[in-house]
Amino acid sequence: MTLLTESDHGLYCPRGRFYVDPWQPVERAVVTHAHADHARPGSQAYLAAKAGEHILRTRLPDVASFQFVEYGSTVSMNGVNVSLHPAGHMTGSAQVRMEYRGEVVVVTGDYKRQADPTCAAFEPIKCHTFVTESTFGLPIYRWKNPQAVFDDINQWWRTNQQAGRTSVLFTYAVGKSQRILSGIDTSIGPVFAHGAILKANAAYRRCGVELPEAGNILEQDKTFDWSRTLVLAPPSARGSTWLRRFGNVSMAMASGWMGVRGIRRRRVVDRGFVISDHVDWPDLMQTIKETEAENVWVTHGYSAQVARHLQQQGVAAKVIKTEFRGEVEEAESP
Repeated sequence: MTLLTESDHGLYCPRGRFYVDPWQPVERAVVTHAHADHARPGSQAYLAAKAGEHILRTRLPDVASFQFVEYGSTVSMNGVNVSLHPAGHMTGSAQVRMEYRGEVVVVTGDYKRQADPTCAAFEPIKCHTFVTESTFGLPIYRWKNPQAVFDDINQWWRTNQQAGRTSVLFTYAVGKSQRILSGIDTSIGPVFAHGAILKANAAYRRCGVELPEAGNILEQDKTFDWSRTLVLAPPSARGSTWLRRFGNVSMAMASGWMGVRGIRRRRVVDRGFVISDHVDWPDLMQTIKETEAENVWVTHGYSAQVARHLQQQGVAAKVIKTEFRGEVEEAESP
């Protein structure tokens, strides 16, 4: 019996009788992280990393049964040993390692290799079959040092202050916002955040992640001067009447997609800061090499291109279907 298979509900372990990040409600789900396209409601029982417990609980109904485990600890699921290991994508994100009679399969979910103070660092795992995302799986995607990006954001903020403009930075509410809040220089001026981001900040703090304060916009009166502030907002707020309260604004977006000129232009923002919580091309290739996997299954993103490249290198690689959409999906989530 194959340890992991594709199904209409997502990746399925028939021996262990559980799914990994299922697309439809199932009896038992192992969840890699709390983003909406991976943590879907309706299943009867969930297994996830304890590091992200409070974030996941904000996304899923309390009626479900939860089991949260520490990174590296092993749970036997109908004879299959299952353990979760840091994926470096966001707080509580995990790779799923499955082992049965010496065969090892690892599913990454989403992951990155860059430093991020809001979550545990990615851990390479040796395995026979490696299931990897490929959101930014083209050689053109190569990330700058994160500190250089934060320096650019800080300078943009200062420039806007001098011009009397409010700095509005669009960023995904869960994960990216907290990473940016941890990286920017909050001595420049006051930071405020959209309610969706404040809710995520509170969940992060309950998970034990220390974050600088971000004010509640709704608590300020109509005479408040926003021109010195940095406002964090989800992409869904772009073009809304919600922005009118800030007066003269400069708008920017933080995303891996900002490295593509056409996408940046369609977002209709003044600046784009290229920072992502997914692996770039060099880290994707390095990770696959470090796993020493005999088989590589490539999912959401540039999966066909990555699989073809690996096949040309002599790796047994194939594309598997998916409903995950990486940062595209997150961009549509408030």
